Amino acid sequence: MADQVATLAGGCFWCTEAVFNDVTGVNRVESGYIGGATVDPTYRQVCGGDTGHAEAIRVWFDPEVIDFATLLDIFFHTHDPTQLNRQGNDVGTQYRSAIFPANAEQERVAHEAKTRAQADFNPPIVTTIEPDAPWYPAEDYHQSYWESEGQRNPYCLATIPPKLAKLRKSYAARLKAGAAA
Repeated sequence: MADQVATLAGGCFWCTEAVFNDVTGVNRVESGYIGGATVDPTYRQVCGGDTGHAEAIRVWFDPEVIDFATLLDIFFHTHDPTQLNRQGNDVGTQYRSAIFPANAEQERVAHEAKTRAQADFNPPIVTTIEPDAPWYPAEDYHQSYWESEGQRNPYCLATIPPKLAKLRKSYAARLKAGAAA
């Protein structure tokens, strides 16, 4: 069966990319921008908060290994979906929590996952479920950032390991071989 694609925004794309790169059934993760008005935006433009885009990731996954619902469970539990337009110190609509379903079935599953996850959160989840929109891959230096540069970046060292710890604690059975347990 061909890979399916999920598009998720959970704040800094370096952080969400690092999480999903370790999930079994995920064959590729790409950082990029979605949900804004500017055609082919740059990182500097998106970070300025004026384009309407979210920092997001595209996840290519094998639905015979992991389904979209499980990806969303991981998504909700490895970032804070209760913060409106922010993740930690990153503030602005570009850091919003959002799901961009590729089709009606993904939209249905996204609503179900949000409802299911709400039982684990107080205050309420503010993650939006937005229409699919043009996808713009981020610049090359953002791709696989945790593996290439992030482990020397103080921001990444403060934010990514706690997310990976949540993944390892709650989804150990979903880790790729070689992902640190």
